[in-house]
Amino acid sequence: MRILEDLGKRMLFFDGGMGTLLQENGLGPGELPELWNLTRPELIADIHRRYRAAGADILTANTFGANPVKLNGSGHSTEEIVAAAVATAKKAASGALVAMDIGPTGKLLKPLGDLAFKDAVSAFAQAAAAGEKAGADLILIETMSDTYECKAAVLAAKESTKLPVFVTMVVDEQGKLLTGGDIAAAVALLEGLGVDAVGLNCGFGPEQMKKFLPQLTEACSLPVIVNPNAGLPRTEGDKTVFDVKPEEFSAAMEEIVKAGAWVVGGCCGTTPEYIEAMVRRCKDLSPRPIVPKNRTVVSSFARAVVFGKKPVLIGERINPTGKSRLKQALRDSDMDYLLREAITQQENGAHILDVNVGLPEIDEPALLRRAVTEIQGISDLPLQLDTSDPKAMEGAMRVYNGKPLINSVNGKAESMEAIFPLVKKYGGAVIALTLDENGIPPTAQGRFEIAEKIVKTAQSYGIDKKDLIFDTLAMTISAGQENAAVTLEALRLIRDRLGLHTSLGVSNISFGLPQREHINAAFFTMALQNGLGAAIVNPNSAAMMDAYYAYCALSGKDEQCMAYIARYSAQKTEAAPLAAGEISLFDAVVRGLKESAHAAALRLLETEEPLNIINTHMIPALDRVGKDFEQGVLFLPQLLMSAEAAKSAFEVIRGKMTANGEQTKKEKIILATVKGDIHDIGKNIVKVLLENYSYDVIDLGKDVPPETVAGAAEEGGVKLVGLSALMTTTVANMADTIRLLHEKVPDCRVMVGGAVLTPEYAKQIRADSYSKDAMGAVHYAQKLFGGE
Repeated sequence: MRILEDLGKRMLFFDGGMGTLLQENGLGPGELPELWNLTRPELIADIHRRYRAAGADILTANTFGANPVKLNGSGHSTEEIVAAAVATAKKAASGALVAMDIGPTGKLLKPLGDLAFKDAVSAFAQAAAAGEKAGADLILIETMSDTYECKAAVLAAKESTKLPVFVTMVVDEQGKLLTGGDIAAAVALLEGLGVDAVGLNCGFGPEQMKKFLPQLTEACSLPVIVNPNAGLPRTEGDKTVFDVKPEEFSAAMEEIVKAGAWVVGGCCGTTPEYIEAMVRRCKDLSPRPIVPKNRTVVSSFARAVVFGKKPVLIGERINPTGKSRLKQALRDSDMDYLLREAITQQENGAHILDVNVGLPEIDEPALLRRAVTEIQGISDLPLQLDTSDPKAMEGAMRVYNGKPLINSVNGKAESMEAIFPLVKKYGGAVIALTLDENGIPPTAQGRFEIAEKIVKTAQSYGIDKKDLIFDTLAMTISAGQENAAVTLEALRLIRDRLGLHTSLGVSNISFGLPQREHINAAFFTMALQNGLGAAIVNPNSAAMMDAYYAYCALSGKDEQCMAYIARYSAQKTEAAPLAAGEISLFDAVVRGLKESAHAAALRLLETEEPLNIINTHMIPALDRVGKDFEQGVLFLPQLLMSAEAAKSAFEVIRGKMTANGEQTKKEKIILATVKGDIHDIGKNIVKVLLENYSYDVIDLGKDVPPETVAGAAEEGGVKLVGLSALMTTTVANMADTIRLLHEKVPDCRVMVGGAVLTPEYAKQIRADSYSKDAMGAVHYAQKLFGGE
């Protein structure tokens, strides 16, 4: 592939914004720009030619929204639009490469939204395959703010084409994606999936984007892409303009190149003049060499866990071995029990959660997929996918949102042949057991030799040894007094000779003995001192956690003993597992446990009035969730799961209030995505939260004309309207809607939100309030209506 051959040999340049130039040429608010590939191909070709003349090496086809989800109802197929777009770009390329551009669908994926993961993969696959068939040279997946949707797009591109895949993400002021992921977590996922280059685009101008580049280059061993906007948008009259000029843009891009970017270009607001200025300043700079990070890392949607900094704790409680209550929960599909176990382990200090649902009488592939999806809804910890069934493993790896820990592979040829292809395709770090066809070697040297064999075989599949974590197998000392010593010696050999990380299922050492915690804690400490990198333990065990925190303090892995002090200064005791008993309504809502919230509401209704339950249990829980979300300690998936738990409880409470003849709704609020805009993610999130605070939400949907919004507000006597817009092309319609509302319903207030908006921008279009997130909308409603 020519693009892969050129990477690193010289700077490569993308083009700039397509939508900016289409708007200048009459693209209407909300009009699908992809349709212009059919109706105005010469204009599209002229834009491509201008970018090529400015020095762009890669022309981005006008296919950002060319997928079945966004084109639904347009009267044109994805294949038709993509074929026309790529053909037009190639006609104008004059030696440049053409990228098939894939943007987000505008929908949240299940369980947070209504688009199934498999349907997202299918939609992106149609677009990617059409791009390759039309002659695209690479695929650019851009403006992704959700790692799960990004994974769907990457899988689609890699499964349906042989083209190189570049990915760029959009982050907020804290460097977080919409669904809470940080840059390190996103990089771990994308490197695991085998993309060819990773970077950032949109959202900010180059100056703001510069501050995120160190996070990217520190985590990433791939070529880095940076495609910023021409600053932040603002309005001048009825026109959207950007606050960074070409020379200022190019100067900042020169700094970005010197800091490590290999491929640079522009996004919203950038024109051929911007690209020409950037190329002029940067074309003779040499790409800075990439230093491989050699990090052993796993991730969830929100966070990355790096092995080697301090020992990693893997919670063992979601594994039916020896746990009769968990076995029954699995047979009953009692997912709430599993979620409570997950929460308790996280609260007690686990860094990763083991998930094993294997019982002979259940459909393990289906239940493991469900368990993974639901646990990721309430916990931001990475998961260890633990199964001996390759079918179950692949199903779980496919739907997992992040780079998982895989448990396990071993030295048997059939095991490696089953697991390593999955790791190569989906990414992951793998627990490798030091046993083979001959069983478990009785000596440390024998286990080390199996480790060497596994490393060599993994490399033949293209899997780097950094993604292997070796379990030297703790065998019970009740069956052999030398078992502990052999296991510990094998740990040292793998650490010292191979330079790799290790793991153990610590409690196996005491099987068959009384008072096992004493043996477990002592052996755990010995193993840590012999180089153990990760341990599968019970984080609810005070003895095990005491040993861990003491070891980290004594070994210097706990800087200034801060973690030890934080844990023990208040003489805290371990919390009882949530799965062991009833959970309060407050805790159920905060933790996102739907079934527990439903049950807790029923219990409270036996002794308390419905309105009192809402005011003293529900609202405080929702406020706590909102505060944690705003402070960045809880993320969008958890926020929405808490909202679902609250909804489950409210259904019970409202049923009682209705039976009593009581009012269950507060003031009316209208929500709408403005005319021409088909993105309703933000609006739908706001709706869920406002309804949980008992507001009567009238959802007018998306692509709503100003007259419809004003008419509904006037007819219903509504005092608050919330408007959403994600596209710069539709902000003019938002301004028109606000103007009409002020004219027709002068006492109605308008709050606005969306990715293209800023407080200043909102003020210019005469909005009464700007909310950067869904909780901001709740706070404004409370302030306006005199709520809590």
